[in-house]
Amino acid sequence: MIWYPVLILAVVAERVAELVVARRNTRWSTERGAVERGRGHYPAMVLLHTGLLLGCLAEVRAADRPFVPVLGWTMFAVVLAAQGLRWWCIRTLGPRWNTRVLVVPGLPLVTGGPYRLLRHPNYVAVVAEGVALPLVHGAWLTALVFTVLNAALLTVRIRCENRALGLAAAGARA
Repeated sequence: MIWYPVLILAVVAERVAELVVARRNTRWSTERGAVERGRGHYPAMVLLHTGLLLGCLAEVRAADRPFVPVLGWTMFAVVLAAQGLRWWCIRTLGPRWNTRVLVVPGLPLVTGGPYRLLRHPNYVAVVAEGVALPLVHGAWLTALVFTVLNAALLTVRIRCENRALGLAAAGARA
């Protein structure tokens, strides 16, 4: 089936678009005094997300995973919803959105868009996609491994972001 690799390539293209936006936003943030936090976990995050995409393709091929329409189409809808949520986050944060932890000193927390509902809505999109993308074509082992490793990574990442945002908020109050 050619359409599943095409879906994975579409997600790769989306990731490249994210990196272009992130690079532009990094310049904007650093020009305004942002300092990167959590640099140590960033390579693990890149590796894990790359592994998700490669794992989807490898497991489907190596284990000859079948496409189960009810599961596949449902998970495809979840993937689309996750992309929608991700880009809603990116649009809401504007130049403050990044794949890295960069907080511009003195700016208030964003409380609009999906951030009025959740503190870290982008990670809801990441979790949903990490489960759904492999399951579109029955790659349950990739979904399981990614989910477990991503839970550990997100624990580190969210603590790092919360600390960085707390430091920025404390500086804004001073």
